[in-house]
Amino acid sequence: MSDNPYQHDRGNKDRSLGNPDGMGTMDTTKKSGPTSQTSGEPFLIGANMTGGYGRGGPDILHDCTIAVEKGEIAVIVGPNGAGKSTAMKATFGMLNLREGHVTLDGVDITNLTPQDRVGKGMGFVPQTSNIFTSMSVEENLEMGAFIRTDDFSETMEQVYDLFPILREKRNQPAGELSGGQRQQVAVGRALMTQPKVLLLDEPTAGVSPIVMDELFDRIIEVARSGISILMVEQNAKQALEIADKGYVLVQGANAHTGTGKSLMADPEVRASFLGG
Repeated sequence: MSDNPYQHDRGNKDRSLGNPDGMGTMDTTKKSGPTSQTSGEPFLIGANMTGGYGRGGPDILHDCTIAVEKGEIAVIVGPNGAGKSTAMKATFGMLNLREGHVTLDGVDITNLTPQDRVGKGMGFVPQTSNIFTSMSVEENLEMGAFIRTDDFSETMEQVYDLFPILREKRNQPAGELSGGQRQQVAVGRALMTQPKVLLLDEPTAGVSPIVMDELFDRIIEVARSGISILMVEQNAKQALEIADKGYVLVQGANAHTGTGKSLMADPEVRASFLGG
């Protein structure tokens, strides 16, 4: 497989949608890209996670580890029922861990609620029910800035620059948009918090191949701004093509881990999960 052109020149040379300090003023000076953490630990990591939903529910994850570096794209793929979305949700605090821990930028956040994790710089876009259909596009974006106390107009302009169709439809009810446009609203609303890391659960589900390619292009742009992307995708081939790192899960456990390129080239991965 040839080198992936999307993975070159990952650093952003302009202003950033993200804020390295969490919520607050816009960082207009940093030139971000993949960096190694001085602690030796990935920027976001859910390490050795074992657990499931509810206090008495069965374990869905079994010693599962998922991580992403600063400004990189990590994707989670695998068969249906493999625990892909569960693994990502675990890093966001949406299920109980019996074992393991989650750290963000060197800080242990294992015991924080999802709301508190948003305050620490995590953004999450669920697969469904991820917009307010009766509100306009712009009102949806404003809702994304609900925890901010500063002027968020510049961030909104950056979202409109990233998704030009949203600027055009800013006064239209979000429920009237196409599926791909709704996903843009959902991602844009999450970006309004100026996240350090963005979690995307099946962002291309139910959209056409052309729209899928466009969404992946925008996700690449977000990563270039310095925001880490952790994404669950059923379109495994396309996702691994843009991924810096990939995780193949089977029955809630790590089956294969590597760069997107190495997983695409792995005969076992290709035969079992990518259709040969």
